[in-house]
Amino acid sequence: MELFTQKDLVTVAAPMVRYSKLAFRTLVRKYGCDLCFTPMIVSDSFIKSEKARHSDFSTSQGDRPLVVQFAASNAQDLAAAAALVAPHSSGVDLNCGCPQRWAMQEGYGACLIHRPQQVAEMVRLTRAAVPDPNFTVSVKIRRHKTGRDTVSLCRQLEAAGVSFLTVHSRTVEQRAEPVDLITLADIVNAVSVPVVANGDIRSLEDARTVQRLTGVRGVMAARGLLANPALFSGDDYTPLSCITDWVSLSLETGSHFTNFHHHLMYMLDKQLSRADRRYFNSLGSIVGVTEFLKEKYDLQF
Repeated sequence: MELFTQKDLVTVAAPMVRYSKLAFRTLVRKYGCDLCFTPMIVSDSFIKSEKARHSDFSTSQGDRPLVVQFAASNAQDLAAAAALVAPHSSGVDLNCGCPQRWAMQEGYGACLIHRPQQVAEMVRLTRAAVPDPNFTVSVKIRRHKTGRDTVSLCRQLEAAGVSFLTVHSRTVEQRAEPVDLITLADIVNAVSVPVVANGDIRSLEDARTVQRLTGVRGVMAARGLLANPALFSGDDYTPLSCITDWVSLSLETGSHFTNFHHHLMYMLDKQLSRADRRYFNSLGSIVGVTEFLKEKYDLQF
């Protein structure tokens, strides 16, 4: 992907179930995000159901570069899904990081880090399924319990032809513990493909610090971007212009009210008083939300 040669630090919006949809991707691109992922899509349903494809995947001409992330348990499903989205995206990513129990029971997500040969075959077959040499096939992983095993996995994926790697440097069991920057740096030194760091990126300064300490080529944010979609432009809190843009984009794209409202809850969480937050979170209509924003911040829509 040219981004990794053109930019010193590539900023990435993470795949987030329910949240990293087209309207939100459009918003974060406006505020300094270089590359966006879709929410994780289950490949089996995607290739079998046209209804699932329409429900799970939407994009636009300006929504590039875009990586479509899939949950897959076998190479055939991932390759078939990649072939379907290739004309409408920049690449696909295999989720090997989701720690949720349901996903691992289905053979998806973080359980795959213990099956390196299977994941390598998934990368190879998917590469062969899409002839475009600029189309990327990437993998997002979590850390093994040992750094050595994590590095070994990454080397095997590089040998299989992976375009870049995203590493959430926590184990499946870890949640709030600090990310393991030592293992992250070891991976960067062990492979030649670009490595993207995921975890604990809540400000542009965090992103630069992680790059300085590990040498990663990119940083991926999830919760940090939900709280502040302008994170990568250097804003400490969500600016009012970002609130206005979100309302406009949501209305233009027909975002579901729950999604529209929840994004605003995240954006305004640190800026509202407890009483205002309680009232705002209880609102049940777009009109109610926009009237609150007009009165509170003198915004115009």
